[in-house]
Amino acid sequence: MTILLTWPEGTWPAVSFVMPVLNERPYLADAVAAVLGQDYPGETELVLALGPSNDGTTELAEQLAATEPRLRLVHNPVAHIPVALNLAIAASRNPVVIRVDAHSEIPPGYARTGVETLRTTGAANCGGIMAATGRGPYQSAVARAYNSPLGLGGGAYHGGTEAGECESAYLGIFRREILTEVGGYDESVRRGEDWELNLRIRERGYLVWFTPELRVTYWPRDTRKRLSKQFWSTGVWRGDLVRGLATRTPLRFFAPPALVAGLGASAAVATVDRVRPLRGPTRVLRAAHLVPLAYAGFLALVAGREEGSARQKALLAEVIATMHLSWGAGFLSGVTRGGGQTVDRSRH
Repeated sequence: MTILLTWPEGTWPAVSFVMPVLNERPYLADAVAAVLGQDYPGETELVLALGPSNDGTTELAEQLAATEPRLRLVHNPVAHIPVALNLAIAASRNPVVIRVDAHSEIPPGYARTGVETLRTTGAANCGGIMAATGRGPYQSAVARAYNSPLGLGGGAYHGGTEAGECESAYLGIFRREILTEVGGYDESVRRGEDWELNLRIRERGYLVWFTPELRVTYWPRDTRKRLSKQFWSTGVWRGDLVRGLATRTPLRFFAPPALVAGLGASAAVATVDRVRPLRGPTRVLRAAHLVPLAYAGFLALVAGREEGSARQKALLAEVIATMHLSWGAGFLSGVTRGGGQTVDRSRH
């Protein structure tokens, strides 16, 4: 593992924040304020890569930029996140690049902690916790699902407590020279672009580091329709990545597609059994019905562990099922047909 040379103690390299933006008017002003209000001793700038929004986001961004010299805008007509990030990085100037999102808010000491982490570890990239939070019943339930290891799985950035080497970093605080060396974000990967980029960084022998002190407030999707669209597209592109990276993909990513396949098998067996009842050895196929029974038990267990009313618990179970099934179905589509022209339309 290559440990990179670092900046002398007491010096603070200039930092460029880069933010892809599409239809984020309700969140953009707070996200920008959180970046520009950083308690960081060095020079900072923020570059927004503006997609073709239809909710007034671009007009708001222009208003903000008109009064803030540290804020600059670039346009991203194709709307894809990796393209937006590469455009913003190309337009930025500083040796440390910090990815931020309009759907997130970073704490005041985020940049300081991130640069200090790069300094002390010699890492090429570092990140921390995605601390999901919500407004209203549905978004709050989605946030609880994000923050539960039984909702999104075992990624460190959903609830890790120990600092250390990791496979991918949430958002990311990068050394510019490493981004340049590995070629930036792969613009053919529409979702999961962060995981793919960090894989290339690690394959070059560099360190990717997780530290729980880097805690970011994340506002997840706030309706069932938006959530299912987001997780479908994410699943599709994860499946597409697996086509070439199956042996380097953590096993937890295969759980949702296995669930969807099992539920599909149960439905198929039930249909056949109704048309022509299974007899003899073929009755063993009814074992497929254990999948929906086991999953229902899993959802009941997860909901039962959560505090709140019966309605809140039921909503949490529904949200987790939406995440798992949308992601798993998307994964199966991606692994069999590729990503194609699939895009995340949850913010359109």
